[in-house]
Amino acid sequence: MANAHLSPEIATQLADLYARMEAAYDDVARQLDFSCQGCPDNCCDSYFRHHTYVEWAYLWEGVNELPEERQRQLVARAEEYVEASERALAREQRPQVMCPLNDDGLCTLYAHRLMICRMHGVPSSLTRPDGQSQKFPGCFRCQELVGERADVPTVDRTGFYRELVALEVAFLGHRRHLLPKVNKTLAEMLVEGPPGLPPLP
Repeated sequence: MANAHLSPEIATQLADLYARMEAAYDDVARQLDFSCQGCPDNCCDSYFRHHTYVEWAYLWEGVNELPEERQRQLVARAEEYVEASERALAREQRPQVMCPLNDDGLCTLYAHRLMICRMHGVPSSLTRPDGQSQKFPGCFRCQELVGERADVPTVDRTGFYRELVALEVAFLGHRRHLLPKVNKTLAEMLVEGPPGLPPLP
């Protein structure tokens, strides 16, 4: 297995997708007059799991831009995160541990943060491949702001997810049938290093 690197084309397409996700998020936030400014909570301690190799590889593109000592610091933090999360899960509790990329409230790899880090906060919806609809009410602060309002604007994640799946397929090629599904925290992605993939023919 070799560490996989994104082609410049896929990296550019993923960055463009992320930018459009952010624009959709910002549009709904403006409509709701919603902001994270002054929030007593920090979403970076939410227990998010991530599910694509393409985002895993993109995250590591950001890591590799950092000095080696900084990379070691982040991996050490990630190891602590994984251990703390495992202890919480063993107690049948949902982990609430600060993300290893968080530095005084700011993301060390902000430009390379993953999809859910960009989408969490405002209300959103998703139509699954089986036609079932899912709704996400947003963070606690947004829910308090919305209250019982009926006409709540939402971000439709469906098209974004489809584009992400298409990029995953383009990145993996035939290898997608040979690999286990990704179901990892960001910290686990840091600890394990860049995704190791079998070579393309």
